[in-house]
Amino acid sequence: MILRPVLQLAAVAAAAAALSGCSLLSTPDPVQNYRFGLPLDAPSAEGDTPAPLSVSIRRIEFPEATGDDRILGVTGTETAYIGGARWVSPAATLFDDSLKAAFANRADQIRVLGRREPGTPPLVLQVSVTTFEARYSAPGATPDVVITARAQLRSTPERRAGGNAAIRPETARSVERVFTVTQPATENRVAAIVAAFDTATRDINTQIADWTIQSSK
Repeated sequence: MILRPVLQLAAVAAAAAALSGCSLLSTPDPVQNYRFGLPLDAPSAEGDTPAPLSVSIRRIEFPEATGDDRILGVTGTETAYIGGARWVSPAATLFDDSLKAAFANRADQIRVLGRREPGTPPLVLQVSVTTFEARYSAPGATPDVVITARAQLRSTPERRAGGNAAIRPETARSVERVFTVTQPATENRVAAIVAAFDTATRDINTQIADWTIQSSK
């Protein structure tokens, strides 16, 4: 098994405290860092024709158990972190970068506004990740990576009114959708599990970007 229990027994901590000074200075187990998702490159030039849509993406919401640099595995009701492997940055940060990259690949259709840009954004996207885990059907089985995210897109009254009519509060609009991607790993090895996280993240963020564009029309 490559899983490490999430909860450490108190006896383990007590035993560690009782070790000699030389033992405490021993070399820790090596940890390999990984990343996932579309890389966030430099922003694309808008060219002569700016994108017809613009959106502000709020900070990604992530479950506490999976938002940091640990990789969560789930078998039934038991949870454990994959030993010897960490994300190079918190998973919430890597997911956020990947989502922005998915939009950057559609720069001719939509532009992502900086979170500190002044003014009221015409579209606001909030993505809440509710599941981000490697799911095992049985101990030692080859897992499926499961990612579920709820996306909510809000349009401001200014956009709905088009600047040509009186702005009324009721013209604001909000739509939402839940996205789920299940990506089987090819084997129960860390590299294969990370590859499944990478593929699943790219897939779900591409779907979210395309849905945002379609829902804005």
